Amino acid sequence: MALQFYIVDVFAEQPYSGNPLAVVVDESTLSKETMQKIAAEMNFSETVFIHPVPESNNGYRVNIFTPTKEIVFAGHPVLGAAKIVKDHIASSSNESVNLNLTVGQIPVAFEAQENKEIAWFRAPPMMIQETVASESIASALGLELQDLDSNLPVQVVSAQTAAILVPLTSINALKKGKLNLQAFAPLKKQGLPPLVYIYCNQTRHKNNDLSARFFFEANGVREDPATGNGAAFLGAYLLEHKVFPNSEFSIRIEQGHEIHRPSLVMLRGQKQNNLVKVKVGGSIIPVVQGELL
Repeated sequence: MALQFYIVDVFAEQPYSGNPLAVVVDESTLSKETMQKIAAEMNFSETVFIHPVPESNNGYRVNIFTPTKEIVFAGHPVLGAAKIVKDHIASSSNESVNLNLTVGQIPVAFEAQENKEIAWFRAPPMMIQETVASESIASALGLELQDLDSNLPVQVVSAQTAAILVPLTSINALKKGKLNLQAFAPLKKQGLPPLVYIYCNQTRHKNNDLSARFFFEANGVREDPATGNGAAFLGAYLLEHKVFPNSEFSIRIEQGHEIHRPSLVMLRGQKQNNLVKVKVGGSIIPVVQGELL
């Protein structure tokens, strides 16, 4: 049975930018083994599989695979999957879509903004975890110690998946950073995840607030053009360390320029009575529609 699939660019301002995502509508209940093979064939950072019949809680079951393994949560697959559900699967046009992931149900809302449709997901509960020695992470990224912002900690943030947040002093430091798995090996032995989100408060475009890059291990080192879960982790981190003077912020993060996939990630954060709310948003542009034979 042929399966419908789509390729969408998430966090994109124009086609062939942002983070590409393959979305497969799984009407035949594929095995996990087959899903993994399809994800490896697609070879994007993630491929998602949508079960087109809503479950009892009115959510659509979604499985997310990298080229090498299944993962429980990632940001741009959530937004891209919700876009396909809204446009091609749901029986009525709604302003929100519920997706059922291993981490729980994730609602995705759509809103009009500057003649564009922006999709937003609310991040699942996140945990601020251990700090990481600046010297060790600088070495693993090919950076000097002075490239790291000494006013903030290098720290792990998690929501079942996890990443290391590394604040940098400049966009020049951001440009030269690159994860070296051999240098990272001692940190991996300590149980730290080989997923590293680096950011700074210098930008290429005056309308943006932060610049970021995200490296992860998948058949070597790969770099994400745009990272929704990394931005969610960053939101929790910024609130934890009171980086912005108010308990609420709305910022724009540019990413992907170093790999020629310019992206724009929108991030909202709020902390009230110790309750952290983080939302990640971006525009989604469909670029391919076809069938898997």
